[in-house]
Amino acid sequence: MDLDVFVSAHRAEWDRLDALLRRRRRLTGAEADELVALYQRTATHLSVIQSSAPDPQLTGRLSQLVARARSAVTGTRRASWRDVTRFLAHGFPAAVYRSRHWWVPTALVSTAVAILLGWWIGTHPEVQSSLTTPSELRELTRPGGQYETYYSSHPATSFAAQVWTNNAQAAAMCLVLGIFLGLPVLWILLQNMVNVGAGIGLMTSAGRLDTFLGLILPHGLLELTAVFVAAGTGLRLGWTVIDPGPRSRRTALAEEGRAALGMAIGLALVLFVSGAIEGFVTPSGLPTWARIAIGVAAELAFLAYVFVLGGRAARAGDTGDVSDSERSATLPTAA
Repeated sequence: MDLDVFVSAHRAEWDRLDALLRRRRRLTGAEADELVALYQRTATHLSVIQSSAPDPQLTGRLSQLVARARSAVTGTRRASWRDVTRFLAHGFPAAVYRSRHWWVPTALVSTAVAILLGWWIGTHPEVQSSLTTPSELRELTRPGGQYETYYSSHPATSFAAQVWTNNAQAAAMCLVLGIFLGLPVLWILLQNMVNVGAGIGLMTSAGRLDTFLGLILPHGLLELTAVFVAAGTGLRLGWTVIDPGPRSRRTALAEEGRAALGMAIGLALVLFVSGAIEGFVTPSGLPTWARIAIGVAAELAFLAYVFVLGGRAARAGDTGDVSDSERSATLPTAA
């Protein structure tokens, strides 16, 4: 493509678009229509130049022109409570639902690893002795020991806040660090499963597995599900780096990254609920069956929220990403 000829053929359109954008008075209906048409044509021109005859100076000028025109066409808007409602009712559950093929296997494999670790530790005294001394083991597992008093070691409000902060940070790390091919996510998952497996194994060896499950299930079901969702989404983001599919790698990472950011906010709310259960329900004087029932109810409510509400939103086309009007303009690709 002869760049000089191309510029000569379209310079008048670019100058006209620039003039319309500089108008201080309100545009007439005809001028507004003209601005939209010139914006679309200039965006196509920019794509052609970038793919066929890249020129840094001309590309920079047209990129600024297209950005200004897009801002004028789409306008600016402020977030409102309607956006929050839409996010909670559609965006967040749809994003979690779309990631189910990643986080459901992650949950199943991680749970299996924790159970196997628990069996291995519980049936091998030499492994237990490598983890802690016999006196410390007795202190951990005895009635009224550290495993039981941990949940009532601080005032319920401060304990719930501390738990929520730690868990939200772990979930955010899974989502953010997933871009490094998912490797940090696997390490975070392994650490969590080792902690759970050690608790299962040590309490099993003391014949008190029922007590341990009665303490961990009320809050752990929802808490671990949130961690698995974050980990699965982080792994998906890491795989997007390797295989972006039909999208360009930049576009794919932008779309998946924005959805992951929204999920971090949504999962923080989910973990707030699990933290409240851990702070107020787990150490309470309620019967074990009642505490577990509360945990199961919270877990089932979240799964229904994702698979019913999120599934409906996903089938309607919601991806958890921002709306089309809020995305950067996607330029057509020249053949």
